[in-house]
Amino acid sequence: MAMLGTRDVYGDTLVKLGAKNKDIVVLDADLSVSTRTAKFAEAYPERFFNMGIAEQDMISTAAGLATCGKIPFVSTFAVFLAGRAWDQVRQCVCYSEKNVKLVSTHAGITVGEDSATHQANEDIALMRILPNMTVICPADGIETARVIETVAMHKGPVYVRLARCKFPVIYDENYRFRIGKSDMIRDGSQATIIAIGIMVSHAIEAAKRLSEEGIDVRVINMSTVKPIDVKAIHKAALETGAIVTAEEHSIIGGLGSAVSEVIGESNIPCPIKRIGVKDCFGVSGKPEELLEKYCLGVKDIIEAAKDAIKRRSRPCPSA
Repeated sequence: MAMLGTRDVYGDTLVKLGAKNKDIVVLDADLSVSTRTAKFAEAYPERFFNMGIAEQDMISTAAGLATCGKIPFVSTFAVFLAGRAWDQVRQCVCYSEKNVKLVSTHAGITVGEDSATHQANEDIALMRILPNMTVICPADGIETARVIETVAMHKGPVYVRLARCKFPVIYDENYRFRIGKSDMIRDGSQATIIAIGIMVSHAIEAAKRLSEEGIDVRVINMSTVKPIDVKAIHKAALETGAIVTAEEHSIIGGLGSAVSEVIGESNIPCPIKRIGVKDCFGVSGKPEELLEKYCLGVKDIIEAAKDAIKRRSRPCPSA
């Protein structure tokens, strides 16, 4: 299976967009080699700003550039962008509705050996709670390119979550991304797996293995976590009757919470199982080892789907 780094695609896409739109500027917090914005810096040095290890100042500067009609792309590690600079994101970008694109890399536990201090498992929750913020987590490199192209034209604050490691390629070059719209990669009738990021490829593999056991499972890529595709969730609940969410993020405040909120406010009885980091910090280790340790593997999705299906068919207790 082909693999692509979402941060690598991000850097390449920025360079292409920079040639087309002179208003695009890029800011980084002394991590441009890691975030791949160094590619833009080399191509357009007059439109690149290394703000040093000063993430809060970087966000405020980006908001100021947006006021002047520029389209700032701001990048650093997710733990710094969503955490250290959250107050500036809230006040200068979201409250003021500035056209700033926040693109983090090194999100989730697959940051690996950098350990818990750098493994952002709460960034989606921190960004999703902010009014006016759009939150996107692409499933592969192809979708990452389409996301960056789309948000460059979108007016308003956006948070895009990228990773350190490479992802399996799911889509072809004809794939079309739309903010707020999910993509049903595989249809099914007995349960639905709703996933984001690297977990989409895991969900596809889980569905294939379940199919070999005679279990028919739908797979949805919910790359836009906010605004979430409510219609797709309702449809999945009505047609399959059981849902599993899968994310490389805390089960608190992320995709699992967002889907649960939608189902909870509907009149559709539907069991939900959430695959994600369970209210704990990470540890140092290789990405594959950490995905297994925190139960984010294919086998974990399979077990969750089977459990959700059992709960769906369980009769309601008598009053």
